[in-house]
Amino acid sequence: MKKNDKNKWIKIENRGLTAVKGFQASGVVGGLKKGKKDIAVIYSEKEAVAAGVFTLNVVQAAPVHLCKAQLENPVRALVVNSGNANACTGEQGRRDAQQMAARTAASLKIDSGKVMVSSTGVIGVPLPMDKVNSGISAAVSALGKGPDFDSASAEAIMTTDTVIKQLAYRCSLPEGDFHLAGIAKGSGMICPNMATMLAFLVTDVRIQRSLLQDLFAEAVDKSFNAITVDGDTSTNDTALILANGAADGVEITANSENLSLFKEMLIAAAKELALKIVEDGEGLTKVITLTIRGAADEKEARIMARSVLNSPLVKTAFYGEDANWGRILAALGYAGVAFNPDLVDIFIGPFQVAANGGAVPFSEEKMKKVLQNREVAVLLDLKNGPAEVTAWGTDMSHEYISINSDYRS
Repeated sequence: MKKNDKNKWIKIENRGLTAVKGFQASGVVGGLKKGKKDIAVIYSEKEAVAAGVFTLNVVQAAPVHLCKAQLENPVRALVVNSGNANACTGEQGRRDAQQMAARTAASLKIDSGKVMVSSTGVIGVPLPMDKVNSGISAAVSALGKGPDFDSASAEAIMTTDTVIKQLAYRCSLPEGDFHLAGIAKGSGMICPNMATMLAFLVTDVRIQRSLLQDLFAEAVDKSFNAITVDGDTSTNDTALILANGAADGVEITANSENLSLFKEMLIAAAKELALKIVEDGEGLTKVITLTIRGAADEKEARIMARSVLNSPLVKTAFYGEDANWGRILAALGYAGVAFNPDLVDIFIGPFQVAANGGAVPFSEEKMKKVLQNREVAVLLDLKNGPAEVTAWGTDMSHEYISINSDYRS
């Protein structure tokens, strides 16, 4: 539970998107994947404002371009397919993304400019639009509210994920309750600056689009842009939030006394979904929480964290349960950020393994026990400034290679 003066927000266990007022959701089997749910629709009963953050990969999928073009429109629905990324599919892919919006709009009797589209899956293969169109119709017919509809929508956006990723929060204010909920997918091709990751959040507060965009960009920066599994940035990465104002009387403005509360809640939700993605990383045996302290600024700290967590040598050392701190320091050194290596302290779990850039004695036996845990904390103190950043990553195992060597089969 988080508290802000007399106000509070709590997590609603085992719930997702439709815990938020005015939203319905569904997930159905459309035939893009073998017998698994692969088409999801999220529907707002009222017009919503949208904010989004997208992949920085120069190669961007057709749905990403469509979402960017329609981001400032009032939004009523989001349609998502898994199993096919609709990326590197040229003009046909752009037409198919538009057709997904049009089919969803026709089924809901709304304007296609109010429908966002997202896709995830194999790159370079045209969408089987006969299956997609029939799946969209089925998904619209299946729309509803409740735990089953929450989990169905979260399941339908999965690819190599092994578990659904969803959450819902409720906040009580004197003027009434409001809600925030989200779903996400991602397991591989996960790297800061977004990844093969989709995240969709909804809230029933009333808020201006520009303010929501600012708040959401900051939340993404502190969450989805602070995780990595394998260093690959995908073509389809999309994070969206819709706010439909269905919580009567609850408005968030730049001067609102509840602004900081909503901001905290949004960042917490984004971090929780981001961590769920890391914890489901392909083939992982370790989740690494890396804190860089004493950096000149947060931007430099994030660059350095990315360098460490993406290092194959660092990843394999953690997989092998080897406290090879020299690999960590080396990865800092090629991050492209100036620092004094002779000042760096390194801690793995509760034990210091390096001080002022040099070795300090530690018990290999005790360290081995720390590294046998699924969750391992690493602290790097640069002693170079006031900034501190926490990022999350994984080790790299034989299983990761197996999963990605036969992904299309």
